[in-house]
Amino acid sequence: MTCIKDTRHFSSALRDANSPFLVNEEQSTKTISVGFVLQEHFSMMAFTAAVDALVTANLVKTNPLFSYQTIAVDQSPVTSDLGIGIAAQDTIRDILNENKKLPDILVVCGGYRCSTEKQPHLIQLLKEAQRQGITLGGIWNGAIALAQAGILDNHECAIHPDNHALMQEHFPLVRVSNQVVVTDDHRLTSAGPTSALEMMLGMIENTQGKEVVRAIREILSCDQISESSDTTLSTLSDDPSLPQNLRDMMELMAANIEEPMSMEELSGCVGVSRRQIERLFQNHLDTSPSRYYLELRLTHARRLLLQSNEPVLNIALACGFVTSSHFSNCFKDYFGLSPSHARERYKGQ
Repeated sequence: MTCIKDTRHFSSALRDANSPFLVNEEQSTKTISVGFVLQEHFSMMAFTAAVDALVTANLVKTNPLFSYQTIAVDQSPVTSDLGIGIAAQDTIRDILNENKKLPDILVVCGGYRCSTEKQPHLIQLLKEAQRQGITLGGIWNGAIALAQAGILDNHECAIHPDNHALMQEHFPLVRVSNQVVVTDDHRLTSAGPTSALEMMLGMIENTQGKEVVRAIREILSCDQISESSDTTLSTLSDDPSLPQNLRDMMELMAANIEEPMSMEELSGCVGVSRRQIERLFQNHLDTSPSRYYLELRLTHARRLLLQSNEPVLNIALACGFVTSSHFSNCFKDYFGLSPSHARERYKGQ
């Protein structure tokens, strides 16, 4: 087989989360609910980055992995830092007064102009959430509210640099980190918009697995601009942290979806042994080359399945599967539904 390369593009390598984020076994089998407490003048960019991670996670799996709700501190709508009002689905006062069930994860969204004064209802909500063992998070300076509730005592946190001095002065028991994302014993904190996305991806990785995060990055990272100001769609081969021969193999796989290359063919094209190929994928992508190739083909197949009316057999053949039954079994193992059911559910939305 000829060693073909084309210009299809994929995301940068999966980065490890700062530290483990764990949910109980029951949560891992159900849709995880996330509540975002919107403070007045919250960062719209940071909020939407966090939500985008959850929404995209639901796109890469057939069954919804996450649900989310917005919560106002006092009243709705809540004005963001852009002057855009967001209609919250609930208020802290109503949640407390009506003893409503809290989400599995509760994140306080801050921003550059958010007040750092104590908000009694917010502190009360956070303390109740901590009592129930709910995971708590803070975005931008949202960690200040967590500190005011005593939730960060003797724990490390990330916060926007403008708030480091305030946190260190008023909350000496809190260890302020220079990292932009910190996950510490069911506490999630991030310093700004980009780190808000990374914080959520770390949570998703530890609750749903690295394969889901890899798929999310493929969707969200396609238009990243490199340091060289190259404005073409980014590819995994653009990531300088990966060895060149690994990047070459990724491009070869992407260019040969319909007729997958064997490990021997990849080895011959790139000039490394099969054992070296396996080590490269394991060390840098935490997966095997065959598993990555299968994910690549299945993800491509799902796009064709949902965006066209092609018969399932045609899609299977276009993605390198010899029979529709083998394709259906692999698709169901990965996405949780058969190809035909996935198409029906998508069209019924």
